[in-house]
Amino acid sequence: MDKKLLDILACPICKGPLVYREARQELVCRADRLAFPIRDGIPVMLEEEARRLPADEEIEEA
Repeated sequence: MDKKLLDILACPICKGPLVYREARQELVCRADRLAFPIRDGIPVMLEEEARRLPADEEIEEA
């Protein structure tokens, strides 16, 4: 994931920062507990495509 792209991307719901999870190929919003997938190198920033994170799932920095 390009660092410059990550710096300008924000959660489409709350406009907050995102955490890049390289191993899972997703961008995570801590505030909304949503994980947006990255497909073929392109972030899919649609709420309906996001995965809800369970309460017990840790959100670590990559």
